[in-house]
Amino acid sequence: MTEPAPDVSSHGNGPTVPAPDAVSHEDRSAVPAPDVMLHEYGPTVSVPLGAVAGRALAASGTLQSVTPDPAREGHWLLRAGSRVGAVRAPGGQVVRIMPKTPVGRLFFLLGFSLDAERAWREEGEGTVDTGSYEDLVPALAHAVERRVDAALRQGVLQGYREVEEAALVVRGRIREAEQIRRHFGRTPPVEIAYDAYTADTAENRILRAAVERLLRLPGVPGPVRRRLAHQRVRLADALPLVRGEELPHWQPSRLNSRYQPALRLAGAVLRGSSPEHRPPGAEPLAVDGFLFDMNKLFEDFVTVALREALREHGLTARLQDSHHLDTANLVRVRPDLVVRTGDGRTPLAVVDAKYKVEKGDGYLNADLYQALAYATVLGLREAHLVYAAGRRPERVHEVRGTATAPDGRGVRLYRHSLDLSGTPAQLRSALRGLAGRLAAAVPAHP
Repeated sequence: MTEPAPDVSSHGNGPTVPAPDAVSHEDRSAVPAPDVMLHEYGPTVSVPLGAVAGRALAASGTLQSVTPDPAREGHWLLRAGSRVGAVRAPGGQVVRIMPKTPVGRLFFLLGFSLDAERAWREEGEGTVDTGSYEDLVPALAHAVERRVDAALRQGVLQGYREVEEAALVVRGRIREAEQIRRHFGRTPPVEIAYDAYTADTAENRILRAAVERLLRLPGVPGPVRRRLAHQRVRLADALPLVRGEELPHWQPSRLNSRYQPALRLAGAVLRGSSPEHRPPGAEPLAVDGFLFDMNKLFEDFVTVALREALREHGLTARLQDSHHLDTANLVRVRPDLVVRTGDGRTPLAVVDAKYKVEKGDGYLNADLYQALAYATVLGLREAHLVYAAGRRPERVHEVRGTATAPDGRGVRLYRHSLDLSGTPAQLRSALRGLAGRLAAAVPAHP
């Protein structure tokens, strides 16, 4: 859950330049619209924006708030939330949302979430190469192109795929039911099915779709765009994905091991904000671009990193472990991470990650109520909240009226801070320390 920053308007002081007064309202559509630069949880800015583009941005849910500016005709008030990246609104105007976290660190979090076991084992600077780019979209495009290039270095992966078609000669087996239904009493074509050894595999289709997606993004540098176009040529034998269909399923195996890093990152690109490949029935996006949700990215990093660290203590962890608050099973609760014994049976601790801005005198009390509910449902003596930075490294709250143990101690709620400006080694060390505390605080277990 996200804690929004205080709402501050900065009419006329945003990163865009209003159209000159000499340009009439009717002629402004002919003037190239400048890019809009926003900052994650930054102040509200007033920008010149057409009505169609403004409504499209509002409908997409890209920003925290999008409303017409009552004080300035032809302007809209835009305020970014937790999503960072770039989108192109109808009419061609690009909205860029800059993250607070350095781009290199952001991609370390992403790489860790995509391949936690490898990242934890290697103890390196992360697994995503962003080159020297400091903006999110160029760094993403560079990272994907480098991984695709590494995947294809030994040649394009081929595999068997079942093909069903009408042909003039028999190959494979005849589809008797289709043959009778479509061609009863006639000469060929014959309805057949066979296994074809081809480059048109799920893996190659996903990589091609990600490359083509990045080629359409605003802000991809020329050198990276040319390399992406080269990768698209190498993947030309893979058919493009059909609009509206789910991404094809691929299964990790020894044969596609060299593809796996590229496939994980390509999947993140296609799941990020691609309207072409959203499942049927999902709400279509009104804008074109790519976005990272920092809430989800932080939550994924904390939970998967803690899961890997807890394995060193012989403990298991379940992510998004579902329980019910009431005996009638009507109110569902889903903590981010529940620490359990090695056999996975007994809950020992609960952790919830919170990517939010600290405001005023501290964090919202709602987080503490939520943590207490988790501890109560699971029958635990303590619960832990992990925030993305904050003024205090740790704070403990002992809840009144919850003392049931002989020592008279009630339920304790711990608030921890994880400074995302730290190095990868510092982030790992902090989470290792938290995992050690969780392991030391639990009662002895078999």
